[in-house]
Amino acid sequence: MIFNDVWEGRGMTGYTREDVTFDSQGTACAAWLYRPTGAKNPPVIVMAHGFAAIRALRLDAYAARFADAGYAVVVFDYRGWGDSAGEPRRVLDIRAQQLDWRAGVAFARSIEGADTSRVVLWGSSFGGGHALHLAAEDHAVAAVIAQVPHVSGPASAFSRSPSLVARLIAAGVRDQIGAIAGRQPYRVAAVGYPGDVAMMTSPDAAPMAARLAGDRYEELLPENDVAARIALRVPFYSPDRRVHNITAPTLVQIAERDSVTPYHVALKAARRIATGEIRTYDCQHFEPYLEPHFDTIVADQIAFLGTHVPTGSLPG
Repeated sequence: MIFNDVWEGRGMTGYTREDVTFDSQGTACAAWLYRPTGAKNPPVIVMAHGFAAIRALRLDAYAARFADAGYAVVVFDYRGWGDSAGEPRRVLDIRAQQLDWRAGVAFARSIEGADTSRVVLWGSSFGGGHALHLAAEDHAVAAVIAQVPHVSGPASAFSRSPSLVARLIAAGVRDQIGAIAGRQPYRVAAVGYPGDVAMMTSPDAAPMAARLAGDRYEELLPENDVAARIALRVPFYSPDRRVHNITAPTLVQIAERDSVTPYHVALKAARRIATGEIRTYDCQHFEPYLEPHFDTIVADQIAFLGTHVPTGSLPG
C-alpha cells in the first residue's frame, strides 16, 4: 500500500483522507481512505462510481459526509480509469470491475483500526448494479446502498432510440473485431446530448456531467469516452436476476424520471430484495449528485446506516 497526501477534513467529527492503492489481480487500484477523527473501530464503506465515471466526479462529497458521521470510507477508481493503473485505458470490462469491487472489499477488511466485520457497499448507477451483484454472493457485507442502480441490461440498453442502438452495436462490433486483431480500442462518447452517438444521451446526461466535473471540466473532458465493445455487453448484464439472494439490509434509491435505469424496472427489482428499503425521488438519473437533491439523498443514506450499521463511539 502507498500512503501520502494526508489532509484534515472540517466537519462534525473531522476526518483525514489518505491516498492508498490496493491490488486487484496484479493491477493497482487507486483509492482514497477516509478515517473519522478519534472514532473507535468505525465501520467501513466501500464506494465506486457508475458507467465510465471516476471518483473525482463528486464521490468525495458523499465520502466526506460519511466520514463526518463516523464511518471509514474507501473510494476507488476501477482499473484503467481515473488514477488507477491498467491498460488499455477506459475499457469497461464488467467482470474486471466486479473483481475490483471484491479486491476493494478485501482491502477494507484489512484496515487496521476499523471494524472490518462491518463493511458496507455503496454504488451508484452501474456501480450500484455491481454492489447488488456482489451483495448477492457475499453475505458477510453489513449493508448495501444502491443509488439509481443499473438493474436490467435490456431495459437500459433498449431504452434509447432504435437508430442509436443500431449505431452503438455497429461501433461495438467494430471495436470487438479490432480488439481480436490487437488494435487500439475504437471509442464512443460515454455521455452526450440527445441525438449524439453516445452511450448515455438522456436530457440530463451531458449538462450534469459538466456540473459534476466543475472546475476540472476541461481536464476531464478527454476522458469522456469508452471502448465501444461495452455496447455488446450491457444488454446481458442484469444484476436484478440475483437480487433475491441478498441478505444484507439494502437501501435502493430510485429516480422517478430516470431514463437510464427506467423507474418501473428499478422498482420491480428493489421489491425482490427481502431486506430492501426503497426511497424514490422526483429527479432524473444524474441529479442525485448535486443540489437540490444531494442533501436529501445523502441524509437518507446516513439515516439508513445509522439504523443498520451504527458507528458506535465517537469523540465526545
